Amino acid sequence: MNKLFSQENKVLIVGDAILDIYYSGKVDRVSPEAPVPVVQVKTVSNRLGGAANVANNISKLKGKAKLISFSGNDNNSQMLKRMLDENEIDYNFVETEAPTITKIRVISGAQQIVRVDFEEYVAFSQNLEDLKIKYVDENFDDTDIIILSDYDKGFVTETFCKHIIEKANKYNKPIIVDPKGKNWEKYRNATIVTPNVKELSEIIGYSVENEDLAIEKAGLEIKKRFDFKYLLVTRSEKGITFFGDSIEHIRTIESEVFDVSGAGDTVVATIARGVSAGYSWIDSIELANKAAGIVVSKIGTEPITYSELEYSIQEFREENKIIENDLEKIINKIKENKRKIVFTNGCFDIIHKGHIKYLQEAKKLGDILIVGLNSDKSVKRLKGPERPVKNQDERATILSALEMVDYVIVFNDDTPYAILEKIKPNVLVKGGDYKIEDIVGTEFSQETFVIPFIDGYSTSSTIRKIKLS
Repeated sequence: MNKLFSQENKVLIVGDAILDIYYSGKVDRVSPEAPVPVVQVKTVSNRLGGAANVANNISKLKGKAKLISFSGNDNNSQMLKRMLDENEIDYNFVETEAPTITKIRVISGAQQIVRVDFEEYVAFSQNLEDLKIKYVDENFDDTDIIILSDYDKGFVTETFCKHIIEKANKYNKPIIVDPKGKNWEKYRNATIVTPNVKELSEIIGYSVENEDLAIEKAGLEIKKRFDFKYLLVTRSEKGITFFGDSIEHIRTIESEVFDVSGAGDTVVATIARGVSAGYSWIDSIELANKAAGIVVSKIGTEPITYSELEYSIQEFREENKIIENDLEKIINKIKENKRKIVFTNGCFDIIHKGHIKYLQEAKKLGDILIVGLNSDKSVKRLKGPERPVKNQDERATILSALEMVDYVIVFNDDTPYAILEKIKPNVLVKGGDYKIEDIVGTEFSQETFVIPFIDGYSTSSTIRKIKLS
């Protein structure tokens, strides 16, 4: 895959924007005025929080974010808008008499000493409601997916929430809800809702143990009760449970946890980015799980970045490029995501310049390049008893390390006919001077190409040179 996300999708984020301020310093004494630590402040940093953090995550993942929220008429509102501008996030704020929601945290090392909140719950007003709906309607057509980021501060009211969900369902636009509070009736018919275990417990009415069976029972009941298409439960160190056509438990990515604030924002943003870019829900959730594992290792509310997520995926892919099982599952996922599959095959005994150029040209013909690799027994039958020089595990490992190769699969037959029948690639590629009618498996591909080898480069000539030296 050349890019993590192949297009800049537009995401509408609706909810409670928060300004997070961090005073960080060192504690080396206790106040003489009261038995409390004295923090000698070294740095002050301002961060986008709440729905604004969701928008920032979308922006950092190279998506186009539009935020609709409340703000006050105060200095913190100006700070919030300036930061949104700096991060290339569009916004419409409904101004109220309440202060801009601000959370000040005093930190020493990785330890939070105290948090100070500035906020007032904004009571229902028809004028405010009408303005919120106006902003949503104006931006609705120009968005691919919607996130309701509800921090229970008064923005996501029941009538407003129902308006958005009904409109999203009518025009077949996915809507992701990060919930708060005990009134989940307002989320009815949402595409997916993403509670943590505590929020799931509150809405079902009893304490749910963070164990698979308990989560499954409660999740199925809630999904059915509110007619959600999907449900996702975030489970801290236990990972994520996704309720789709089946139930999937996705285990956590191990990392050193410094601060979980903002991790939920990263999860919903990454899911939205993935789904809007064409990934399946389960693949988007697996991406979100990786993203959450990255941001909890940071101090304070920090978004995931495109390069961080891409790097973590590349590490994972290098370890999992060699297909030993689950070929059908992998191919189904690729096709669900509408990726164009290119297939080629060979012995690839001693990798040389000709191989590299050939594989680079093959990759250009699609999105996913799968290389079928002749097993050791197969190579001996085709090339003679002295081949291969390198065994199949070594050859597969070398191929999987190449950037242009997405997957490697070893086969024992003389030809890849059986694999091609299962994969049914969009493009079949062979190297050399083959005639297309002589290539095995063309009936399973939509297109077949022959890429000429570079003169002067072959494994056989390389072996002869080694023997002569």
